[in-house]
Amino acid sequence: MSGVRATADRAGTRRAPGRFRPRRPWRLAAEAGALLIAAAVAFPLYWMVLSAFKPAGEVQSTRPLPWTLAPSLDAFRRVFQQQDFGRYFLNSLFVAGVVVVVSALIAFLAATAVTRFRFRFRTTLLVMFLVAQMVPVEALTIPLFFLLRDVGTAVPGIGLNTLGALILPHLAFSLPFAIWMLRGFVRAVPAAVEEAAAIDGASRARFLWQILFPLVFPGLVATSVFSFISTWNDFLFAKSFIISATENSTLPMALLVFFKPDENDWGGIMAASTVMTIPVLVFFVLVQRRLVSGLGGAVKD
Repeated sequence: MSGVRATADRAGTRRAPGRFRPRRPWRLAAEAGALLIAAAVAFPLYWMVLSAFKPAGEVQSTRPLPWTLAPSLDAFRRVFQQQDFGRYFLNSLFVAGVVVVVSALIAFLAATAVTRFRFRFRTTLLVMFLVAQMVPVEALTIPLFFLLRDVGTAVPGIGLNTLGALILPHLAFSLPFAIWMLRGFVRAVPAAVEEAAAIDGASRARFLWQILFPLVFPGLVATSVFSFISTWNDFLFAKSFIISATENSTLPMALLVFFKPDENDWGGIMAASTVMTIPVLVFFVLVQRRLVSGLGGAVKD
């Protein structure tokens, strides 16, 4: 009887479900640190948008305030009144879209090949993918310039002063990372899935596009975000490879209009930067669910 009572007493001292549970100090410290880091990361974006809406007098003030009581759209008017701004926007959208789609398809096929098939120099090829990521972009800009100059004389459309001169280098720099990352997603798909599909009469091509492709699609989204951001924000290649054909310039080149020898138009610079950020935010909103699952890992058996 005493044993039953002792058991009941211990059960009564247990925490009732739904009761408030105080947080541990280390957890509070971690959350506070995360909030501080998030605020530090978000503050430049906030200041950019704020400066875009500030009047010219407040932007050039020696005592800037973290708010404005007289928001203005003059900076955005100057941006949209700039000649060929819409064309630059479409050029950036076209280049980024082509790089995202083509790199995703090639990376998916290449990742499947290096994961599902055994062939000579497979390990060497994978090591080369990693080595390609270690080379600085700045070190390859001049060789790429001469390469595109020579190739453009033989193959019109991909030489200097063309959009192809921006698409090809970004494809070359996006593919190694995408292939290496998708390799883990393809490997996580059990071989039993392919065997079951073969038993049901599915060909290798049907398994590739109707079964394997949907399973690794979250990984494709994660790699596409990297390709889109690096291509959309590119300034080095656009400045180096688009020399005289200004109609083929991209959106980052439009910022140069607001840098003047006597005085920079910081309001216009911030407004143009804000406009450049909107497509990236829209892209994130469209792929956020797939992105979370893609960064979380591959499919499970």
